[in-house]
Amino acid sequence: MTRLIHLLSRRLAPVVAALALGACASAPTHYYTLIAPAADVPAATLPGLPFELLPVGVPAQDDQPQLVIRQGGQGVALLEGHRWIAPLGDEIRGALSADLSQALGRPDVSGLAHEGTGVARIKVDVRRFDSQPGGYALLEAAWSVRVLGGDVPGRTLACTSRFNQAVAGAGYDALVQAHQQALGRLAGEVAEAVRALAAGSERCPGS
Repeated sequence: MTRLIHLLSRRLAPVVAALALGACASAPTHYYTLIAPAADVPAATLPGLPFELLPVGVPAQDDQPQLVIRQGGQGVALLEGHRWIAPLGDEIRGALSADLSQALGRPDVSGLAHEGTGVARIKVDVRRFDSQPGGYALLEAAWSVRVLGGDVPGRTLACTSRFNQAVAGAGYDALVQAHQQALGRLAGEVAEAVRALAAGSERCPGS
């Protein structure tokens, strides 16, 4: 009997392995990015200063490779099959950098020499990054802009922004797109502040 069981286990082992591989293959991992597709639109007609976007802070509970979604009032879930293509802080920074370049009509000069020219140094700390599929994408951030060099050096502005972006459709693609739109709105407010500081005004957008 023992020999029979041994023979059967040897013969069934490849079958079990094949079934396991098939199960893995049936559940592929999906990767997402917060950087929106490049839009074929003209640059800002009222350009602002070149800017330097510092690394972005994100909440520890959201700083995961997986998408983190809300479930009810207190529950959350990590979606193993749905992941960010890069760390969340890098994804948010990349999205904001691209959106700011478009809104200001000027480049992100982070890591480049820029002595003798005015530069807006931007710091963003995300306080909330909530996701509810088919519901909303909530973005809340504290941010600051400091002008270095140029005609108005030393001017600083610290503000907060909150966007509750509706998700237009079911599925995780629509959820990520809503986060892209919320980040675009944040970039718009930051760009408005950069232009205001360059003009000598120290007022947060909407205040």
